[in-house]
Amino acid sequence: MSPDLLAILAQPAPLVAPHLIGWTLTHHTPHGSVAIELTEVEAYAGESDPASHAWRGPTARNSVMFGPAGRLYVYLSHGLHHCANVVTGPEGEASAVLLRAGRVVAGVDVARRRRGEQVARHSLARGPGNLGQALALTRQHSGAHLLDGGPLVLSPPSRTPAAVSSGPRVGVSRAHDWPWRYWLPGDPTVSAYRRGKTADTQPVPHLPL
Repeated sequence: MSPDLLAILAQPAPLVAPHLIGWTLTHHTPHGSVAIELTEVEAYAGESDPASHAWRGPTARNSVMFGPAGRLYVYLSHGLHHCANVVTGPEGEASAVLLRAGRVVAGVDVARRRRGEQVARHSLARGPGNLGQALALTRQHSGAHLLDGGPLVLSPPSRTPAAVSSGPRVGVSRAHDWPWRYWLPGDPTVSAYRRGKTADTQPVPHLPL
């Protein structure tokens, strides 16, 4: 495990999230490997964030969010889609970054078999559920280490993206306007923005530096 990468992930999710743009998540399976370069992510700050799964404290479902950093948190959305998150922050403080979209940079044919032969390449991992499907993720992968050389590998880019945009989070009703969604501007793999039907406005909390 790289101590440098772990130090990056050990910060609160809103500080980590913009730096994850351009990173690659790879899943090696017996049926093939798929690598996705992240183009859109979204931060959730645990018990200080009313939109977070960990807002009301630890449960059996969200326990992975409480650390240590560098693990994968996978949850099932609407009973259909497996959504992947990178756990961040100091151990004991829930914090995670939702992987909203990315570009398949290796294993395109494998991803297409999982997603459908008619799906356009830029849409293979466009949206958190599609990203999870392209990587063949399930809740069984929740808690997997991402930096220890296992089948799931998170790796940094060779160069930092020139620009990263930020704005409101997608589809949440609480703390919707917090500008904790980050994306690569102009990239066709970035998912469509949708404001939650009951979205509210709340002050953004102060972040430790």
